Amino acid sequence: MTMRTHYCGELRSTDVDSQVTVCGWVDTRRVHSEHLAFIDLRDHTGIVQCVVDEKLDLRSEYVVSITGTVRTRFEGKSNEKLETGEIEVGDCEVQVLSIAEPPPFPMHERTEVDENIRLRHRYVDLRKPRMQKNLRIRAKVNSAIRSAMERQGFVEVETPMLIASTPEGARDFVVPSRLHPTNFYALPQSPQIFKQLCMVGGIDRYYQIARCLRDEDLRADRQFEFMQLDMEASFATQEDIINFVSEAIKDSTEAITGSRPGDIPHMTWNDAMERYGSDKPDTRFGMELIDLTGIFTDTEANVFKVDCVKGILYKGGSDHLARNAIDALTEKCQSWGAKGLAWFRVGDQGSLEGALTKFMSDDEVEGICTALSTGPGDMVLIIADKRRTVNHVLGLLRLEIGRPPVNTGELKYLWITEFPLFESIGDHGRPIPAHHPFTMPHTADMEALDSAQGEEYLGIRSQAYDLVLNGWELGSGSVRIHTPEIQSKIFEILGINEVESKEKFGFLLDAFRYGAPPHAGFAFGIDRLTAILSGEENIREVIAFPKTQSGADPLTNAPTQLENNHLEELGLRLIPPST
Repeated sequence: MTMRTHYCGELRSTDVDSQVTVCGWVDTRRVHSEHLAFIDLRDHTGIVQCVVDEKLDLRSEYVVSITGTVRTRFEGKSNEKLETGEIEVGDCEVQVLSIAEPPPFPMHERTEVDENIRLRHRYVDLRKPRMQKNLRIRAKVNSAIRSAMERQGFVEVETPMLIASTPEGARDFVVPSRLHPTNFYALPQSPQIFKQLCMVGGIDRYYQIARCLRDEDLRADRQFEFMQLDMEASFATQEDIINFVSEAIKDSTEAITGSRPGDIPHMTWNDAMERYGSDKPDTRFGMELIDLTGIFTDTEANVFKVDCVKGILYKGGSDHLARNAIDALTEKCQSWGAKGLAWFRVGDQGSLEGALTKFMSDDEVEGICTALSTGPGDMVLIIADKRRTVNHVLGLLRLEIGRPPVNTGELKYLWITEFPLFESIGDHGRPIPAHHPFTMPHTADMEALDSAQGEEYLGIRSQAYDLVLNGWELGSGSVRIHTPEIQSKIFEILGINEVESKEKFGFLLDAFRYGAPPHAGFAFGIDRLTAILSGEENIREVIAFPKTQSGADPLTNAPTQLENNHLEELGLRLIPPST
């Protein structure tokens, strides 16, 4: 005999006169008379009203089993807010399965609860409809990803969690080895090396829903631990990888929203930076960066005698930005690296109004209005500086005043391609890789590797690509270097000698000696994708047991200290904290 016949949220008018047994938690109890009380019983599917004996001691969050007969509610007593609102369970027999102390916070979603309290009692917080919905969305996303990858011929392979430390972008979490004193394992920031070894091993198409760990500062879209779709394919081009991943993304989106996205547009990194000031542009709203440099070729205004002048149009901004708000934005622009912010209101006659207009010619004023398609009540915001600074600051300013919440509007997926191979020039005068040193240079820029010097390296493109959704970077990937000639050239440019390359990447380079196929890969964050599909601004809301922003776990009190005997067993001795 089963413990229950139905879930609470499944019962409908078609079940009237059926005898049912439902199990769950007491959501609310309302006394109707000296003989009757109404119990709202809750499980993960929803709530059903049960009519029980008033004398029963049933309190909030008691776990009970209720057997009774489904019946139609009295006329005028139905509850349109509940999917079970037309019926109730009567003639009830109640069995208390577990009593409960009063919950540490109200169980309805209307009350804001301190996050530390929620996470300290996460097992209670998980009962709320919001968390139940989010975790089930996450499960559907995982399922859709697996189905999409397997349909495309990918094989799920699990890679190790205890590995050697590798030079990646963030700090490793490390684990001391008891059997090898003074030595440490690292927890993987990604399965990068191992998935490339799978390609050498002839797996051909690998994927994994992989747990990764990075010791970096936490924020809304970042946790120490995160899950990603990790994939790699042999004899595959950039377009092949983009198509593989796009299928998984479309399947996941359709599984949650019921609507399948169309073709995902592509944009080069350079276009993204010039138009949006970001390599992860939010394209749900306009406010693109407009180049005004040519307008000020012969300007008398000293502020515009610079390498680059760009502006954004804030439609109707005059009604939203008072002078104190403009001053606050100016301070932010300065903190982001700009010398200041030039701003103008558009008057009723369509002319610019602002302190700088007295230094500008009529042609310059008219040129701005034409370039930005201004109208009465709009505001024009301009940054003048070096091009990189202008793009960076205006990109942040655009988001500050125009970006809608990440969970509103359309789902705007976007592929960003042709990233720079190098992100900057280091103190030693050598370029610093933008991705990792195994990223294949762009085919058209291969010759430039031989002739480039200094800042010229920053113009060399790579075969690297990112997937963006509503301004969040979902993931990144690249075509990998698989030939020793190109790899040696990159190492030489980076100043990595043979001894150092052997020390850092020896086992991968050794593997490549035995026949490495051309290969490429990608990884995207499942936490981030699930958060947006769930309508959440923070990935903590789609993770069952996350850390706080300070990296603590209020539930288990992690991180904790180790006993002295445990430290001795591991060969560790703690340095007293500095005072």
